[in-house]
Amino acid sequence: MTNMIYQVHILLKDSEPKIWRRVQVPTDLLLEDFHKVIQTSMGWTNSHMHQFISDQKFYTPRITDDEMWNELYNVDYENIKVSKLLKEEGDEIIYEYDFGDGWQHEIVLEKILPVDQKKQLPVCLGGKMNCPPEDVGGTWGYAEMLRILRQPQHKEHKNYLEWLGGSFDPGHFDLEKVNKLLQEKDFGCIEL
Repeated sequence: MTNMIYQVHILLKDSEPKIWRRVQVPTDLLLEDFHKVIQTSMGWTNSHMHQFISDQKFYTPRITDDEMWNELYNVDYENIKVSKLLKEEGDEIIYEYDFGDGWQHEIVLEKILPVDQKKQLPVCLGGKMNCPPEDVGGTWGYAEMLRILRQPQHKEHKNYLEWLGGSFDPGHFDLEKVNKLLQEKDFGCIEL
C-alpha cells in the first residue's frame, strides 16, 4: 500500500492514567524510522533496545554478535515497512522498549487515509500525560516515583527531584514541541 497515510494510536500499556499519542505516518515508513517516531512522540530518549511484536515474531535490529538470535522468532527489520505489520484498520502490534523496564506500547492502526499534499509526515495529532523517565523501573517503579513525589516529607523525595532535574509534571504533554522535534529528525520524512 503506497501513497496512503496511517493514523496510529500508541498507548503505553498498564499506564494509569493512560499515557498515549496519536500520530500519522506514511505507509511506506520503515520500522526503524517508526521506532524513532514512537520515541520522539512519547518522549523516550532512545537509550535502550526495542522490538516490534506481531504474530509471535519479534522485529528488531539484527545484532550480529548475539548468540541468542533465533531466526524462527526474530526478524531483522532492516528495510521492512510499517505496512508489512499493519495492513487494515484495527490491526494491532506491540512495541516494546527497554527490556529491563519492559515498557510495552499497544499500537493500533485507527485509520488509513488518502494522501494530503499539504501535510508533512510524521505528525503527532495529540496525546495525554508525560512519558515516564528512563530507568525508573517500569510501571511499578513509575507508580512508586509518583507516590513519593506527592509526599514532600518522604525520605526519597529530594533524591527523586535531584534525579529528575528539579521537577516532573506527570500531566504535561507539549504537542507543539513534539511536532517540532518530529520535523527536525531524519525519518526519511516525505512531503506528500
